[in-house]
Amino acid sequence: MPQNPDDRAAHPFGIGAGLALLTVLAPSLALRAPHRPGRFDMKSKIPANSTESTASSLANIVGRLGKDEQTPLYLQVQRILREAINNRLLDQNEVIPTERDLAKALDVSRITIRKAIDGLVTEGLLSRRHGARTFVAMPVGNSSLKLTSFTEDMISRGRKPHSEWISKAQGKVTPDEAIYLGLSPDTMVYRFRRVRFADEKAVALEYTTLLRCCLPSLECVTNSVYEALGKIGQRPVRALQRMRAVNFTCEQADRLGAQLGDAGFFIERLGFLQDGRACEFTRSYYRGDAYDIVAELNDLN
Repeated sequence: MPQNPDDRAAHPFGIGAGLALLTVLAPSLALRAPHRPGRFDMKSKIPANSTESTASSLANIVGRLGKDEQTPLYLQVQRILREAINNRLLDQNEVIPTERDLAKALDVSRITIRKAIDGLVTEGLLSRRHGARTFVAMPVGNSSLKLTSFTEDMISRGRKPHSEWISKAQGKVTPDEAIYLGLSPDTMVYRFRRVRFADEKAVALEYTTLLRCCLPSLECVTNSVYEALGKIGQRPVRALQRMRAVNFTCEQADRLGAQLGDAGFFIERLGFLQDGRACEFTRSYYRGDAYDIVAELNDLN
């Protein structure tokens, strides 16, 4: 695993993967976070003179990056830009500073800035237009998709959910988990493996990895992970979700009461806390004959 944060592999949910991403937003969030004292001064509006002056003003407001922190530098840059956007230090449709100006102002490499911006473009907070220029994205409006747990989803469909646990455990983060969650090697995480049922029928096989700091103990989770996280104020408010069709392996088919090679959905979800940290990485295998996905599409022109 690379030790230099700037040398880490590109994020699996990043643009480099060439994958269509679905940004799922909690309705109450609406792409805006409340002001948190000690972060940014909402009154310190960044002047829109030039991208260099904007970058310098941003650096003066937020200070330098914590290069001694374990958090990779590109994730720290993402957090700074995300909060600047959410707290309206950078306005909608405004050109953000260039990679060169941001790198100079924050004293990091352009590669670090590029990785941070790529992630925010994927999240839908930034957009690239007119060549290499990057703008603060305009909100598209309320999404018809909500960030819900399996339990909430099944109840909304009029079905009765429950789970059969395969395992609950804690251990060191794997290389894949470290990349997805932005963690350093040897970080401890919680892992939950279970079969999800709706009306007594197995419909999903679910593997969830959580930051250990989000829960006091494994025993806090009895049925719904999101319910347990919500009770202590650590429930994700936003998620990136990727879906694709798969054919079940022998183990997956056995767990779900299906046949080897049966078709199903594979869904990856990366959940984020209010402060922008990735906290949840879930991989789920859904029976293709027991689950459907509905999305509302709108003509934005």
